[in-house]
Amino acid sequence: MSPPMTKAPIAKAALWMSGWLACMVVMAVAGRETTRELAVFQVMELRSLLGLAMIYPLIHANGGFKTLGTAHPWRHIGRNVAHYGAQFGWLMALTLIPIAQVISIEFTMPIWTALLAVTFLGERMGLWKNLAVVLGLVGVAIIVRPFAGTISAGQLIALAAAVGFATSVIMVKALTRTDRVVVIIFWMMAIQSVMGLAPALYDWRAPSLHVWGWLLVIAFCGTYSHYCMTRALLHADATVVVPMDFLRVPLAAVTGWLVYAEGIDLLTALGAALILAGNLLNLRGAKR
Repeated sequence: MSPPMTKAPIAKAALWMSGWLACMVVMAVAGRETTRELAVFQVMELRSLLGLAMIYPLIHANGGFKTLGTAHPWRHIGRNVAHYGAQFGWLMALTLIPIAQVISIEFTMPIWTALLAVTFLGERMGLWKNLAVVLGLVGVAIIVRPFAGTISAGQLIALAAAVGFATSVIMVKALTRTDRVVVIIFWMMAIQSVMGLAPALYDWRAPSLHVWGWLLVIAFCGTYSHYCMTRALLHADATVVVPMDFLRVPLAAVTGWLVYAEGIDLLTALGAALILAGNLLNLRGAKR
C-alpha cells in the first residue's frame, strides 16, 4: 500500500509534470518536422546521442560518471526496450495521422498504467483516481471521435505505443525506489543509443541545417521531459502522476491551432474541460 501523500509532494509532482507537458507538446511539433526529411530510426538515434551530451551538466552536478552505477541493469534494459519500441511507434504514428489524434490515442495509457501499477506496484485506485481516468478518457473520446470513421494503421500503432509507454512508466516508478533520477536518465540515453545504432545507420541521411535545429529541440525536450516525469514520480504515485498528462490533449489542440492553423471546435473544448476536471479531482483526492 502506498503511503499517504501530503499537499506539498502533490504540488511538487504537478510542477514537474508541467515541465513534462511543455517538453512533450514542443517535441510533437519537432518530431513531425524532422521525420519529413529523416527516417524515424535516425531521429531516435540522434536524439539519444545529443541527449547524452545535454545531460552532462546533471551528471557533473551529481558527482560525475563514477556515481552512475546501478544494481539493476536488467531492469534498465527492460524499461528501455519498452520505451524504445513505444517511442518508435509514436514517431511513426506522427507521420500517418494528425498530431492531436496521435496524442489523444496515446491517452489510453492511464488505463494500462493503472492496471500495471495496481498489479506490480501495489498502488490503490480509489474513487478520485478512477474519476480522473474516466473523465480523461471520455474527454479524449469526445476530441478524437473514433466512432466517426474507420480505424487506421496509424491509430493502431499509436495504441501499441500507449501500452509501451505505460509499461515504461511503471518500470521507472519501480526504479525510483533504488536509483537516482540522473542514473535512470543516463542509462536510458546510453542503452537506447546502442539499441538504435544499426537501424539508424541502415538508412542514414545527412540532416539539413533546418532539421539540425529541430533535432536539438527533440534531444533537449526528450531528455529533460523524462527528467521531469521521473522527478514527479518521486513525489506521487503513478496513478496520480499519469492522469495529469491528460492535459497534453487540449494543449496539443491549441498547438495545432497556433502552428498548423487547425481549428478547435465546441466538442474539442468540451473534451478539454472534462480532462481538466478529471485532473483537478485527481489532485484534490490525492491531497486528501
